[in-house]
Amino acid sequence: MHRRDLLKLGAATLATGLTPAIARATAPESAATVEQWGLFEITLPGPSTGNPFKEVTLTATFTLEHRTVQVTGFYDGDATYRIRFMPDATGRWTYQTASSAPELAGKTGAFTCTAPTTPGNHGPVIVRHEYHFQHADGTPYFPFGTTTYAYLFTSDANADLSLEGMKQARFNKTRICVLPKPLGGDREKQILPFPRANTINDLTRFNPTYFQLLEKRLLALQQANIQADLILFHPYDAWGYKSMPAEADDFYLRYAIARLSAYRNVWWAIANEYDLVKSKTMSDWDRFFRITAAEDPYSHLRSIHHSGPIYDNSKPWVTHASLQRYDFENTAERRAAWRKPIIYDEMQYEGDIDRRWGNLSAEEMTRRFWLALVNGAYGSHGEVFISENGEASWSDAGRLRGDSPARIAFLRALVEKITAAGLNAPENPYYLNAGTPGQLYLYYLDDHRPARYDFPLPTTANFRATLIDPWDMTVTPVPGTHSGKSRIQLPGKPYQAIVFEKISDNHNPHTEAAKPEALD
Repeated sequence: MHRRDLLKLGAATLATGLTPAIARATAPESAATVEQWGLFEITLPGPSTGNPFKEVTLTATFTLEHRTVQVTGFYDGDATYRIRFMPDATGRWTYQTASSAPELAGKTGAFTCTAPTTPGNHGPVIVRHEYHFQHADGTPYFPFGTTTYAYLFTSDANADLSLEGMKQARFNKTRICVLPKPLGGDREKQILPFPRANTINDLTRFNPTYFQLLEKRLLALQQANIQADLILFHPYDAWGYKSMPAEADDFYLRYAIARLSAYRNVWWAIANEYDLVKSKTMSDWDRFFRITAAEDPYSHLRSIHHSGPIYDNSKPWVTHASLQRYDFENTAERRAAWRKPIIYDEMQYEGDIDRRWGNLSAEEMTRRFWLALVNGAYGSHGEVFISENGEASWSDAGRLRGDSPARIAFLRALVEKITAAGLNAPENPYYLNAGTPGQLYLYYLDDHRPARYDFPLPTTANFRATLIDPWDMTVTPVPGTHSGKSRIQLPGKPYQAIVFEKISDNHNPHTEAAKPEALD
């Protein structure tokens, strides 16, 4: 990384991309074109009598050369059925439908999948390098996310404010609920996923209008290159959805996956604070994971969030850990146990409310992001501020008011500049640093404020050094090159950082690497 790049970190911006094409075909038309990891949709007229949500099955088999992918369709109301497919390879795909309804069965067609042209379309996010992530095309991805629970079903005004805030703050992931949570006022006037009359839910049918709104908002996130960490179950309920019987749970889960899995920016969070949903057992959560893994043809990322006891993230269907914790010193033990990426998705909230979890200072929220990172993990942002006029809190979806997002964006830009694979914390417990041995070292001094420090660099390489002020968002090059025991003069203030980057091999090492002194 060039020093001039470091000096630009504070001004980094995130391209929001352009509206991606959604190819739609009414079988048997077959002239459509869709880009790789775009969305191809088949629309078919079909039966509307009885209960099409329950009584009609619909699938399509998509074929590219020797490969076949089976996708489940869904009923979208008004005698309309849809099948959505996200092609992951270029070429000519063909398809054929199968259905319990004769008028939907045996429909054939084809489309051409081309290379991506939409800015930011790098494919879904997947796990790479054991503890990190990247896009399907190999582009690095580092999650710097936030929390906007009600974004999918809130008002257009709140959703617009929320999306604009995410863009400006350069958040590239947000945690959002699929099932509704109360928004205040008359809860019965909220748009709901199931038909409801006289406080009675009809859990055998869906309200397509609700899911169409979700898809509109999900597509807006995709256009902004923001990953949607979709929370499938949660305890923040006013209509009985957290206590649905198993048949209704599975019915809803399969329908949501059929509708939403073809969007490339989808992640699956099986639940938020799963242990607070008292009507479910551990076997239920395991079953939801198995259903999600089986029904999703694209194997999107899967996790589950907790309040108290942590779910066993070593189970094979979990792709990464989603933690409500800020005990970052335990990260190494967790990584060793799970061998998976860790995101501290809830590290409490920046705000000023009278709940213990909702009044962090911006400085502390920024600090926690740094602590997660230098321990080899990632963090997620959230904020909740008192609003005298009833304005929505950001964590539900609304205007962003905190001071930490700019600092989090600064950190994201730094990480994206200095590594392509992710930062791993060393086994040495005496100081907080992460990087790549022999190549890159990022130190965070936390609440210590030494005026100078002897950094133990390898003697086999030469490094350049840059001081980082995470709060003021400044970078200051340190003169000279450094190898072996390297004494650096520091500003004598807490919460500073320094990055060492290899610039050349040292063919004549003459110094001993220093033993680190404890910073805590």
